[in-house]
Amino acid sequence: MNTIAWRAPLTRVLLLLAAVSLAGCGVNNIPTYEQNAKAKWSEVLNQYKRRADLIPNLVESVKGFAEQEKSVLTQVTEARSRATSAQIPTDILTNPEAMKKFQEAQNTLSGALRQLMVVSERYPDVKSGQNFLALQQQLEGTENRIAISRRDYIESVRAFNTEIATIPGRWWRSFMYPQSKEMATFDIPAEEVKTPKVDFGTKKN
Repeated sequence: MNTIAWRAPLTRVLLLLAAVSLAGCGVNNIPTYEQNAKAKWSEVLNQYKRRADLIPNLVESVKGFAEQEKSVLTQVTEARSRATSAQIPTDILTNPEAMKKFQEAQNTLSGALRQLMVVSERYPDVKSGQNFLALQQQLEGTENRIAISRRDYIESVRAFNTEIATIPGRWWRSFMYPQSKEMATFDIPAEEVKTPKVDFGTKKN
């Protein structure tokens, strides 16, 4: 009985030491990096939604002074509609094709917004309107936050993909996380990743 009595605590101590040892070897890196990447992705989506929410009021503020620019206004509205109505697959983070389509829709909207800002430069009443100026500042700030959130997501995916492709992470993936797949990322210029600062060419030197 005494032998059994002291074996139980010893077993618990050995299990605890084994768990600590495994943690030190990076056994938890894969789920940690994966959750971090998912959190960064959520922030990307939040910033894109913030931008989409600003666009209707921005279009209305321009329309009031530049009704003749219907083609540009329509282009922005339609691009926003495509970007917000597209269904995002649940596997988008491991589906490069779905990620590419998502990115293309958002890039199209970015291009339409830049064109809208160029057009607004032709109309002094638009440029000087307090509502437009406030919306413009909010939009530029949001574009910068989008760039930052995409940069952070790219970095978190790089860490995760590197972990599951290199030793010892590759071993842990085989033994404990076989469901983990390489994550898809954005295909954006390196300079945008390094310097997430965006404006629409409306600021004066």
